[in-house]
Amino acid sequence: MNISPFAGKLATPEMLVNIPALITAYYSDLPDPQVAAQRVAFGTSGHRGSSFSRSFNERHILAITQSICLYRKIAKIDGPLFIGMDTHALSVPALTSALEVLAANGVDIMIAGMDEYTPTPVISHAIITYNNGRKTGLADGIVITPSHNPPHDGGFKYNPPNGGPAGTSVTGWIETKANELLEHGLSDVRRVSLEKALHASTTHKYDYLNSYIADLANVINMDVIRNGKIRIGVDPLGGAGIHYWEPIAVRYKLDLIVLNKDVDPTFRFMTVDWDGQIRMDPSSPYAMERLIGLKDKYDISFACDTDHDRHGIVTKSVGLLPPNHYLSVCISYLFKHRPNWNKDAAVGKTVVSSGMIDRITSKLGRKLYEVPVGFKWYVDGLLDGSLAFVGEESAGASFARLNGSVWTTDKDGFIPSLLAAEITAAMGKDPGEIYNDLTKEFGTPVYDRIEAPATAQQKTVKCTFSATS
Repeated sequence: MNISPFAGKLATPEMLVNIPALITAYYSDLPDPQVAAQRVAFGTSGHRGSSFSRSFNERHILAITQSICLYRKIAKIDGPLFIGMDTHALSVPALTSALEVLAANGVDIMIAGMDEYTPTPVISHAIITYNNGRKTGLADGIVITPSHNPPHDGGFKYNPPNGGPAGTSVTGWIETKANELLEHGLSDVRRVSLEKALHASTTHKYDYLNSYIADLANVINMDVIRNGKIRIGVDPLGGAGIHYWEPIAVRYKLDLIVLNKDVDPTFRFMTVDWDGQIRMDPSSPYAMERLIGLKDKYDISFACDTDHDRHGIVTKSVGLLPPNHYLSVCISYLFKHRPNWNKDAAVGKTVVSSGMIDRITSKLGRKLYEVPVGFKWYVDGLLDGSLAFVGEESAGASFARLNGSVWTTDKDGFIPSLLAAEITAAMGKDPGEIYNDLTKEFGTPVYDRIEAPATAQQKTVKCTFSATS
């Protein structure tokens, strides 16, 4: 892996995406459904691409949204659809396209508003909360985000009533139907104007922010953080959680400072990643260079990616803690400090996560549930309570409420971040120091992560995998 000479440095003007050109391409450049790279393709977390490469354009979103509407009918999903977007430039036009189709199909839509952002875990939380105790009229959702990927990318993900990323059988159906619609020139897509969509009787405003923040005390011990009087630094990396952190601090009386309040679709405030690309990856020491430089000013610091489903923990003791290290600390702490969790609930890890997790889980007397890469493998276990903590080496995690019931079935960057503050306050040590203690007991794993682009042909290769426990 060749490291760019620009890695860890502020983005130069030449690196910034041309936002007007990007938006123009979204509407003007038509994808060719006969070209594989320009078709709808759901990966581990939705359809992603760029309008510049004709892999994320208006036609894709119109086709995917109509396909979701058709899927809802055959699956008999007739409750509200919770929808939100992140701060990537293509998220706004994609939300517009989706609303026009959803309204034309008579779907009850729950929106934060055209001028507000909604993190991925907040959508999952809203679905889970709404569906709790219901057998009919179930809700589902759409999350518009390419996660931590560069500013020229867009992303579009469907979450069914279980609140998590849709499984392959669902995404396969939606993908196939969307491509059929593309091939037929979108003739079967129903659509109204944005003005009609926003004023439709089926379009509703939903207070995502306060609904989520008010519930945080049921998953994180906020009293421990507040009483510990620790100083916390947060960098939202210009993402969808930008307006959440200060209300969290105010509601729970935390000494929490938001270090960067900028929202800019070019993400010009970022230090660039290992390959010279702007990427809002909180697990990358290059993208996190500025926050790492401030580590001694705070008892604990953290950041989240653009849709706030990934976390990055910066400690005084070691700086940026690698995701595998922090997941190990979380597991060690949580299963000792959550007395109301199910005694039989297991730990979920991806096959590429650290063997340290296996050792800690064994010492705790818990079952280990190992899955392929992709958070969708955890959804059922989180929902039925058989999994209490799940994580993946790319800094995604979620875990149960204090009472052991489900919190979210999608990755949540807020709660692992706040947990770092809880751990620091409760233990009198930061997670970096605690991980060093764990290595003295279990040994020191050797870890490296190599990132490489995959060709369109490589992405079509299928493999089979069975989750093991």
